[in-house]
Amino acid sequence: MKKYNDRPNAIGSVIAQARKRKGLSKTGLCRKLELLGVEFDRNEIYRIENYKMSVKDFELLAFAYVLDIDLNELKREIIEGEIID
Repeated sequence: MKKYNDRPNAIGSVIAQARKRKGLSKTGLCRKLELLGVEFDRNEIYRIENYKMSVKDFELLAFAYVLDIDLNELKREIIEGEIID
């Protein structure tokens, strides 16, 4: 599996922070994603947030839509290395 900075994704903490800011449980986030046709269970959300599972491009778009994540800001954080766990 390809990795970024020895992790399978670069957005775990961003998703966790945005989910908590929106007041969503992992199960609640799964339900909102399912409405967009993207299925996860709460264990998979845990694995993504803890950098143990990769995220596909369409999944990233769904997360961004549901959690109001600005993709330009996300890009800046990843490129500049400003993601803080």
